[in-house]
Amino acid sequence: MLNKVPVVITIFFWIIKIMATTVGETAADFLNMNLKWGLTNTTLVMSGLLLITMFFQFRSKKYVPRIYWLAVVLISVVGTLVTDNLVDNFGVALLTTTIIFSFALLATFAAWYASEKTLSIHSIYTTKREAYYWLAILFTFALGTAAGDLIAEGLNMGYWKSALMFAALIGIVTIAYYRFKLNAVLAFWIAYILTRPFGASLGDYLSQPRHAGGLGLGTVGTSAIFLVTILFLIIYLTKTRIDDPSPAEE
Repeated sequence: MLNKVPVVITIFFWIIKIMATTVGETAADFLNMNLKWGLTNTTLVMSGLLLITMFFQFRSKKYVPRIYWLAVVLISVVGTLVTDNLVDNFGVALLTTTIIFSFALLATFAAWYASEKTLSIHSIYTTKREAYYWLAILFTFALGTAAGDLIAEGLNMGYWKSALMFAALIGIVTIAYYRFKLNAVLAFWIAYILTRPFGASLGDYLSQPRHAGGLGLGTVGTSAIFLVTILFLIIYLTKTRIDDPSPAEE
């Protein structure tokens, strides 16, 4: 197999990642509250769609942008719902879920490294490595949801202040990577975790009504804007292949 994920991490990767995170937050809220599916039904439906997409992702022998990013969007929804189910249906505190998913993510990284001797995303060309990769991503979304909600709601920071705080943290990681040569793998995964609560806080700020501290665009409007943008960026990446050099170039 060729590498199954984007080899070159461009600015478009992070833009789509943040927007996918926002869509995950707003779509989960739309299905759960607006359509009144409830957390359980929403979780079952979205998990089923994720499993179908993962079937095609694992079956593919190379990185296919439309399949890969559909999987990211769906796993962002499911990761959000996992945390929401623990908090709302089972009464688990946000602090507890944050700790649980932190240990789950660390355990995934430990098992991945013990098995493969690397956590690099530039060598996802075996089924085992891809399984570790997607499991880590699932836990980053669940952890980001729990940590983001803990800060925005549990600590009463509000949506836009939370978004600014996480944006600042992402900026610090970026500076540490480019200026102080922070390890690339470590920088990537820290940024991947932080973009989850940043995107969620941004999505809540855009979609929530004004009296709740948002801009009042609604979950439908916010999801539609971001989904259309994601679609155009995926078409661009598919045509240019700027995030997937040929095997000879690699």
